[in-house]
Amino acid sequence: MTAELLRIHPDEPESAHIDRVVQHLNSGEVVALPTDTFYGLAVDPVNLRAVDRIYDLKSRARHKPLSLLIADVAQAYELARGIDTAFDRLAERFWPGPLTIIVKAGSKLPLRVTANTGNVALRVPEAPICRAVVAKLGLPITATSANLRGLPECSYAGCVRDQFGDKIPLIVDGGPTSRSMATTIVDLSGGGNSWMILREGAIPTHEIALALQR
Repeated sequence: MTAELLRIHPDEPESAHIDRVVQHLNSGEVVALPTDTFYGLAVDPVNLRAVDRIYDLKSRARHKPLSLLIADVAQAYELARGIDTAFDRLAERFWPGPLTIIVKAGSKLPLRVTANTGNVALRVPEAPICRAVVAKLGLPITATSANLRGLPECSYAGCVRDQFGDKIPLIVDGGPTSRSMATTIVDLSGGGNSWMILREGAIPTHEIALALQR
């Protein structure tokens, strides 16, 4: 049996469908859903069995932390510590959007989610489906790309189903994603307003530099 496809409106997500996604997440299941870049694999990050399932599905190295999608900037302050002005400037300029910011993780997050690094990668996505799920769940969700090792990222639901088959019980079909480029990742975990680009993606490095030089 292949995964169930659940069609959700990408701009005005139906509340009953969001409730159904959250039920799956609360049950410790993996759900694939569209972000504003690629489709991602979502679980409740506090459920360590579900987190382990993500690593198993992707054959992902255990030393690589999982990025998290959050609903707004305020949620970042609940999940992180030592946030400084560099974070505030980037969040104000680029969130919601394709920028992942790495900061020091707060005590609310299990160490396993940080891959024992003590850091957490956060992003407020432009995708209304993701933000609606996070708001209803009351927790962030994981956002690692929904693709198998060695295969391309997926920009539509059918691609996820082709790659994972029956390994995921539910795939949210929110239509094609709005971008075909990964997020830019900025590491602010060093503190002292220091920063480093770990991956240049949808947001060019020079735009990050300009935002931080204000």
